[in-house]
Amino acid sequence: MGIIILIVLILMSLAVNYLLPVFFPVTQKDGTAFLSEVEKFKKSLVSLDSLRQLEWQHQNDERQRQYKQNSISFPAKNKPGSYTLSSFDPNLIDSAALVHLGLKPFISGNILKYRKAGGRFKTKEEFGKVYGIQPEKFKELEPYIAIAEIKPVLNEKPIKRTDIIVDLNSADTTLLMQVKGIGRGYAKGIVRFRQQTGGFVSLDQLSEIWGMKPENLERIRPFCKVNVDLVQKIKVNSASAERFKSHPYFNFYQAKALYELRRKKGKIKDINELKELSEFSPESVLRLKPYLNFE
Repeated sequence: MGIIILIVLILMSLAVNYLLPVFFPVTQKDGTAFLSEVEKFKKSLVSLDSLRQLEWQHQNDERQRQYKQNSISFPAKNKPGSYTLSSFDPNLIDSAALVHLGLKPFISGNILKYRKAGGRFKTKEEFGKVYGIQPEKFKELEPYIAIAEIKPVLNEKPIKRTDIIVDLNSADTTLLMQVKGIGRGYAKGIVRFRQQTGGFVSLDQLSEIWGMKPENLERIRPFCKVNVDLVQKIKVNSASAERFKSHPYFNFYQAKALYELRRKKGKIKDINELKELSEFSPESVLRLKPYLNFE
């Protein structure tokens, strides 16, 4: 009985599979409608691109038209490659003006380098020999070259006076050089000594100027004086050890000993307290006395 039922069910399923396509036919889609829609979309894109291309072309044509119109209104000298010729002195003209004459920037640079190194164009031909200037360009510029004549400047020395008396603590080098026997070297040496020590306290200190010979000292002594009120003194009770060491009359050990003595005592009252220190001889104390302030 069970076998019969199974056979019937199999036959029924076969019949259903056979009859369904007959009563319910399936429409096969070949994709034609979809491809048609794709083509329409592509055509729309092409149309948009064409419109954009036309719009861009129109804008580009408009810009070209405006550029040409503006170019016509510009003076010819402002156009690339144009220049204006005018009179110039190659020893004075600047780089921008050289370029405006039609010279290339590197040629302008060569001219300025030559001048910076101390060179000077004495003739038009010398200017034409600058590296980069072509013969035809020089021929064009030659009529416009105007080299100013420079008169030689004499190296005038200060007139030596025999009636002048200079103060070694206030005179500058120019005034000192007016004294017969004081040249530029001595004048600079006097000023340098004054700055290092604080000032002159005696004319005999001129012998400490480098290169000063006894005969030169005797020659200039009558024309010099010393104003001791202008001497810059060291404040012993507040100066640093470095300040002591900077003075030519102090050595390293003396500066250190004086600084330690002040730290120990708190205050140094007068020059005689330096005699307690073995680093100071009576001569060194006497030489330092005019340069120390114990207030």
